[in-house]
Amino acid sequence: MRFTPEELEAARDRLVPDVAASGLRVLFCGINPGLMTAATGHHFARPGNRFWPALHAAGFTPRRLRPDEQEELLAHGLGITNVVARATARADELSAEEYREGGRLLAGKVARLRPRWLAVAGVTAYRLAFDDKRAAIGPQQRTLGDTRIWALPNPSGLNAHWTPTALAEEFGRLRAAAFAADDDG
Repeated sequence: MRFTPEELEAARDRLVPDVAASGLRVLFCGINPGLMTAATGHHFARPGNRFWPALHAAGFTPRRLRPDEQEELLAHGLGITNVVARATARADELSAEEYREGGRLLAGKVARLRPRWLAVAGVTAYRLAFDDKRAAIGPQQRTLGDTRIWALPNPSGLNAHWTPTALAEEFGRLRAAAFAADDDG
């Protein structure tokens, strides 16, 4: 689907519904919807975004899903939300206050949904949302109740120093932890 620049701009500030349910194994969390995501209503919709390929390459899904198949994630115990709900062309349009408020709202969402893992796709977004300046890619010390947190690299095609292979490997580390001995239960 192709959009004109005007159609994309008209999607600015739109909200995109979460793909979420109670008790997920992993709730993936993007920074905020881009204009393509807002225009389509599908998370990680920009063609250059590597979220869907990394998810499949890491073994989370049996095949590579398209953004318009996002609801199929629920059957795999997976979901998607965002730190900041409003759509922008670039994440640098968001203020520090929006990140902090997003972190507060995200903590409330996690308390309600109780996923086993919250995977924030963008370590800088995690740092800003949760005021953790030293956070690095990987599992975090902080938890939200019983929910563990993993900071993932941003899957945007603009984050070129993370190759598709390296991105898939990091997603795979999360998958191994999320599915370890089918957790304790």
